[in-house]
Amino acid sequence: MSERLPAHLEISSMIRLAEANGGFAMVLAKGERDAGTILIVSMFRGADIRLYERMPQLDGTRPFVLTKSQGSEKPSEFDEYIARRHSQDPDIWVLEVDIDDPERFIALLPK
Repeated sequence: MSERLPAHLEISSMIRLAEANGGFAMVLAKGERDAGTILIVSMFRGADIRLYERMPQLDGTRPFVLTKSQGSEKPSEFDEYIARRHSQDPDIWVLEVDIDDPERFIALLPK
């Protein structure tokens, strides 16, 4: 049996963690209940939008790694990237978190 928590439980805990830290979280795409990949769209007051995805490391950890930032010159490119990721893997979860100090929030998440 895997030590990994089911994706829906991880998502629920992330929502609670965001709210406990004064933020807001919303599921944008619901993926596979137990083993779906989780993407986190972070921002502060709707600005400085970044996408984090859990990436397996050689030491066995799976930290969230910054994979995309929204550029001011082409804001639609960010949404297109998420749509493309979802079309490649319909089992992904996309969680949007609007919170003060998003990097600190990401650091609080288990690896």
